[in-house]
Amino acid sequence: MHQVEPSKGSASKYPEWVVLIVTADGEGRANVMPAGWAMYVSTEPLLFAVAVNRKQHTNKLIKETGQFVISVPAPGMEEVIRYCGSHSGRDVDKVAACGIATLPASRVKPPLLAGARANLECVLAQAVEAGDHTVLIGEIVAAWEGDDAPGRLMNWGDGLFALAAPVS
Repeated sequence: MHQVEPSKGSASKYPEWVVLIVTADGEGRANVMPAGWAMYVSTEPLLFAVAVNRKQHTNKLIKETGQFVISVPAPGMEEVIRYCGSHSGRDVDKVAACGIATLPASRVKPPLLAGARANLECVLAQAVEAGDHTVLIGEIVAAWEGDDAPGRLMNWGDGLFALAAPVS
């Protein structure tokens, strides 16, 4: 083992799970952004946190509307992740560009992603500024599981993905 610059050491985070954050603007236009810095943070109440750069359109939409959906992408959604991670919802309708099928959510305005492994409807409970990111903590108010829920899609970085598999 040898010491490296902290920024270089951060590459050891891979593989990491990836989620898709679904938001909607005031007119109801949906936006999708992939995120790797995401996790459950409480069971009572049931809270989910995601870190989003303060410059991102998604950050602005969540703070304005107080709502978002966490979609767990299923295998086959890799191109959606790549496209939505390299384009801004300020400039393009990512849902239309990717042909993403959506379903109405039951408790929040942003839609569910029909092809996802799971969808978690969230209401913003807290926003914590952390460096150049905001940790957005949402209370899960409704949850949906896909009819065919295959394994967890993991991000290996550089646009590469693999399925997570148990080892024992």
